[in-house]
Amino acid sequence: MLELRPYQRDSIDFTWEYIRKYPSNPCVVLPTGAGKSVVIAELCREAVTSWPDTRILMLTSRKELIIQNAQKMLTIWPNAPLGIFSASVGKREIDRITFAGIQTVRNKALELGRRDLVLIDECHEIAAEENGVYRTLIGELKAINPALRVIGFTATPYRLGHGMITDKPALFDDLIESVTIKQLMDQGFLSRLVSKHTGLTIDTAEVHKRGGEFVDAELQKAVDTDYNTTQAVDETIRRAGARRSWLFFCAGVEHAQHVRDELINRGINAACVTGNTPRSERDSIIKQFRAGEIKALTNANILTTGFDAPDIDLIAMLRPTMSPGLYMQMVGRGLRLKSHGGDCMVLDFAGNVELHGPIISVKPPKQKGKGDGIAPSKICPDCDEICAMSARKCPACGHEFTREEEKKWRLHDDDIMGEDRIKTVCIAYWKWSVELSKKSGKEMIVCRYYPDGIGEQPIAEYFCVYHDGFAGIKGRKAIKEICDAIGFDTIPNDTKELDRAQCPLSLKYVMDGKFPRVLARDFPPVEPKYLDVVPF
Repeated sequence: MLELRPYQRDSIDFTWEYIRKYPSNPCVVLPTGAGKSVVIAELCREAVTSWPDTRILMLTSRKELIIQNAQKMLTIWPNAPLGIFSASVGKREIDRITFAGIQTVRNKALELGRRDLVLIDECHEIAAEENGVYRTLIGELKAINPALRVIGFTATPYRLGHGMITDKPALFDDLIESVTIKQLMDQGFLSRLVSKHTGLTIDTAEVHKRGGEFVDAELQKAVDTDYNTTQAVDETIRRAGARRSWLFFCAGVEHAQHVRDELINRGINAACVTGNTPRSERDSIIKQFRAGEIKALTNANILTTGFDAPDIDLIAMLRPTMSPGLYMQMVGRGLRLKSHGGDCMVLDFAGNVELHGPIISVKPPKQKGKGDGIAPSKICPDCDEICAMSARKCPACGHEFTREEEKKWRLHDDDIMGEDRIKTVCIAYWKWSVELSKKSGKEMIVCRYYPDGIGEQPIAEYFCVYHDGFAGIKGRKAIKEICDAIGFDTIPNDTKELDRAQCPLSLKYVMDGKFPRVLARDFPPVEPKYLDVVPF
């Protein structure tokens, strides 16, 4: 049997604990490359072996994911009672565990019969409205079995135009997050990304938006120019060095073809796949790309979710997007460990990193109906008029902003790892307290870490141990880990006991908006301290 990584085991344990305690639907969040298919397979195995009458439906929208997940299921459990029900795969099998394509089974609830668990891979694709294909099928399955539970899986728990996938009327109620991208990189499970500030940044100032995203036809017109293509290809070749597997994200079919042609003109072995590429030809091209026979692959809206080519070591983004989910799906193609080692370079010609932030702290989209607050602005150097960030000319005096002025006002947030945002501080002491959450009105435990420096503000960490859902599960686990590190064999009722304990020597944290998020605590080794107290 495949040995689970610690965070995979945590994801499974958290999920079962959540299912036991709460009647709602959780979503398991795991970064690209974390082994989501392993977690899905082990959940299925444990459910069926522990409760033999359990019947599971595993849903997704892509043929590749159905095949990947089914193969992993049989690797972990060779004799699994597994059926595949998908027209694209060419199978219509129903078993205790059925892996299915949503488009094939959308109206097959009666044929599928009673299901106890529905697992949904890439569940961020589910529309919030209750009349989508997923919600309709689940509603029909619930009519057969009212006790049906739904578990989602995704690397990007948000949806453009809606916000977080837990914002109602969404299907999911809570997020189970056992590990971060940064932790996986530090533990050697993911490849690092490096980014360079590109000389070319594609101009989208004149491109309108519809439904929160750039209007497709206008975007392609703005992006697909001879100048953009030659500049981007020139810079990619210049920066690539010995990198051997290049993936280009383009704004449309013709754009992807033009970039491919320019690469070929420069002597690069390149190919292109789009939605118009015949399936057999696409499969052949991707096979050659994975084998290293094709060096550069351009695509238009194809090679994001479900595409796995671990040796990709250069990603060129020429496709601007307002969607943080699409941004993460694009850069996620470079996260898997390379057979030749090393990192993956991301060349962001589209300005996506600046817009959405580094991958350790991506800004999720706003919930539908909620504005973004104060719009980004810049000041006219001639008349001090406050102008929109996208304005090329001051509306008051007519001053035309130069390229140098534009660079001055840009955020220059082009470090895709965001490691310059991670701060490490030495800690002098800590102070624990129990406080009320302003949002929920429930008690929570708060630890304030006081840095070893004059005038330094304390860093507050909140543990929602009395809350419902995953926030409570995660808070109790974090407190338990701290108590283990300081030598307590149980969690004390009185926070004064924690005040007197050894604080961390140092702390790593990053700002998530206005609030710090603790990444790591460095404790000195201590002898166990046994307390006769009642845990939470």
